[in-house]
Amino acid sequence: MAKVLAGRTQVPFLFSSLLNKLTSQVPAFAPKPPSVLATNLIVSYFEAGLVQDAQVLFDEMPQRDVIAWSAMISGYNSCNQPESAWMTFLSMMKDDARTQPNEFTFSGVLKACKSLNFLSLGASVHGMTTKFGVLGSIYVSNSLMDMYGSCCDSMDRAVAVFDEIVCKNTVSWTTLIANFTHLGDCHGGLRIFRRMVMENAEINTFNISITIRASASTGLEVYGKQIHAIALKHGLLSSIPVMNSILDMYARCTSLMEADRCFDKMVERDIISCNTMIARYEKSDPYKALCLFSRLESQGLTPDCFTFTSVIAAVASMAALGVGQQVHGGALRRGLDLDICLGNALIDMYAKCGSILNSCRVFNEMHAKNVVSWTSIIIGYGSHGHGLEAIDMFEQMVQSGVQPDRVVFVAILNACSHAGLVDQGLQYFKSMISAYNIGPDQEIYGCLVDLLGRAGRVKEAYKVIEAMPFMPDESVWGAFLGACKAHKRAELGKLAATRVLDLNPSISGTYMALSNIYADDGKWEDSARIRKLLRGIGNKKEPGQSWIEVSNQIISFIAADKLGPHIESVHETVNILRLHMKPPRDTCDDVRLSTYYLEGT
Repeated sequence: MAKVLAGRTQVPFLFSSLLNKLTSQVPAFAPKPPSVLATNLIVSYFEAGLVQDAQVLFDEMPQRDVIAWSAMISGYNSCNQPESAWMTFLSMMKDDARTQPNEFTFSGVLKACKSLNFLSLGASVHGMTTKFGVLGSIYVSNSLMDMYGSCCDSMDRAVAVFDEIVCKNTVSWTTLIANFTHLGDCHGGLRIFRRMVMENAEINTFNISITIRASASTGLEVYGKQIHAIALKHGLLSSIPVMNSILDMYARCTSLMEADRCFDKMVERDIISCNTMIARYEKSDPYKALCLFSRLESQGLTPDCFTFTSVIAAVASMAALGVGQQVHGGALRRGLDLDICLGNALIDMYAKCGSILNSCRVFNEMHAKNVVSWTSIIIGYGSHGHGLEAIDMFEQMVQSGVQPDRVVFVAILNACSHAGLVDQGLQYFKSMISAYNIGPDQEIYGCLVDLLGRAGRVKEAYKVIEAMPFMPDESVWGAFLGACKAHKRAELGKLAATRVLDLNPSISGTYMALSNIYADDGKWEDSARIRKLLRGIGNKKEPGQSWIEVSNQIISFIAADKLGPHIESVHETVNILRLHMKPPRDTCDDVRLSTYYLEGT
């Protein structure tokens, strides 16, 4: 027993000697200084969006090093307060002469200059980087490139900074490509990417996505296919952002079959993938857009405002009021009714579906309106022949402080034209030039010619064309041709048709209009000659198409269609209407016939 106790008493002494031996070889634990802890807390405050708390803590710091100053500048940038970031940098340079800015400080300041779009400030910071010896830093160079690319009208300065970088990293290449693309010089961005490939620089999901968007903006599918192949070679097609860019590229290049193929091959999709496809099918195949929309929730995806905006536009193309109301209800259930873009789409959809009252209701319930909102309701009223209501909307828009643009004047001129409000339309045309300093273009002149021509003031319309400061295009002459045909002005109509054919000889509708003008004028040989000429060029007039929604089913009709599934019912109904439209003295026997048709339906 004594031996056991003696052994137990020896354990603490053994542990103590071992601990002393270890601690003699390891330096004592040194706690972080208060400035480091405060800086870490400042960063956490900014990440949580607590900007005021970060500023209070910074102000209470007795000693501030360059890391603390840089953290404040970077934090303000991350919270979208570039002005505060810039003022913090000025305070650092003025009040803390002992602390010199480093490469991270200047990188944050240059980002603030970019956000402020203040080139002169950015250039002055560029000079300071030379003074403090950090110009060669990759962080500073990349920030300089981004600032110059965003604030300048050309990429010359950004390219000069890029060329001076000895060891370029992926951010350098990506920044330059992105700035070329954002500036609208997509071919320049593609040239930089080609140079990047030739120099064996690292290709990742960021630079390949931006390059694909640049190729999409050119509208040339051949570029997009080449970059698609590079993405495949580097194993980047598993990235959803890369595939979304590829989908958008093919859709913009009107290669929807290729976009479909890529979409079907995607193992994973997000809502952006589906939004891209729905938006591209919005006009070309609205039924397919609706099918994609209907499958979203089964794929575990939640539609957003962009989804509903595109789907509502597809419904507007189909003029399917019932479907549009269901989609509207889905947006309301998800609490998306406050989105201004969605509201604008709903106004347009209801107007195109023939429900101008619903358009007006949506417009009145919108909490915020922009110029597109006002334009949409003006177009809606104009298309329904409510010219006075469209004028009233225009006046309310001006009184609310919204500045009308060129599209608004196109809408109000068309509204006046369809309602026969010629004098009011002319007054708006004059005020557009004098009060709003908007110069008329081809489309505006086309609206003015249509305004006068519909009212029978064909000679005035011709004087407008003669007084145009530039050569009228086919749209202007086309509007004038329609007026000449409607009011049987044969000579001027021949002139207009000749002008349209000189500009675009492949428009079959012009040949038909000219042939009809000759026929109305009794010149049958000339009429037959024009129709023979139309057959000779092998260009047929595209048949008119209309559709109607019956019991939640869209039924379409094509002019001169003899094979449609409902064609017999259509002809029966037309015959009934024709009988009712005949003068009373000719309808004795026809009434009995119409009664027979009515009883049989």
